[in-house]
Amino acid sequence: MARYHVKLVDKRDIARGTMAFRFEKPASFAFTAGQHVDIVQENPARTDEKGNGRDLSIAASPHEPWLEIATRMTGSAFKENLKNMPIGEEFLIKGPGGDFMLHQDSARPAVFLIGGIGITPIRSIILDAAHRKLPHKLFLFYSNRTPETTAYLEDLENAAGDNPNFTLISTMTKLEGYAGEWKGERGFIEKGLLARYLKNISNPVYYLAGPEAMVGEMRKLAVAMGADDLSIRAEEFPGY
Repeated sequence: MARYHVKLVDKRDIARGTMAFRFEKPASFAFTAGQHVDIVQENPARTDEKGNGRDLSIAASPHEPWLEIATRMTGSAFKENLKNMPIGEEFLIKGPGGDFMLHQDSARPAVFLIGGIGITPIRSIILDAAHRKLPHKLFLFYSNRTPETTAYLEDLENAAGDNPNFTLISTMTKLEGYAGEWKGERGFIEKGLLARYLKNISNPVYYLAGPEAMVGEMRKLAVAMGADDLSIRAEEFPGY
C-alpha cells in the first residue's frame, strides 16, 4: 500500500458534533470515489488501545484539489489529537483502499441508504458522478436527527440542484425541540418511504453506510424491497 506524508491544511465544523479535516493531496495520489485511507498520527499527544491510526473514508471527490475526511467528535484520543493539531501538522496517509464504489452499469439505478457519518464516501460518489456527468440515476436516502447534526447537507442539496439524475431524500428523526423550519421528510428510512420515491425504477444496486446496527437494518430493508446479495454493497462505520 502506498504511503504519503501530507500536511493538514484546514479543519472546520460541518455539523453539530462533526468536523471535517483537509489535507494536501500529493500529485501522485489517485483514488476512486468511495474509497478510504489509513490516517496515522506519528507523534500524537495522546494514544489509546486502538493505536495512532484510523481507517477513514475519503469525503472529497477525486476532482477536488485536496483530501478530506470527516468524523463525529466522540472524545477519543485519536479524534481529540486531530481536533487540536495545528494547521501545517504532518500526517502519514496509507492507501487508498476499498471497493465501495459506484457500479459501472448505468442502466441500474443506485439507491443509497445512509445514516449519519456514513455520508462521507457517498459525498465523494455523488459529487464525482456530477463532475463526470455520469448517466446513473442516483437516489440518496439520508437519515439524521436534525438538520443541525446533518453533515454535508448543503453540499448535497446543491448537488441535487445541479444534477438532474440525483434525487436527495433527507429525513429527520428527532425534530422535537428543533427551532428551525424543516420541509423534508420525517422519521426513519423505511419501506413506505422507499416505495414512494422508487416506484418507477427497477433492478437498483443498494449502498448501505452508517453505524453497524443501522447497516444491518438497512440490509433487511433492501432485501424486503427485492434486492439479492449481489445487489447490496455495505460499509460499516464502527466507533473509533
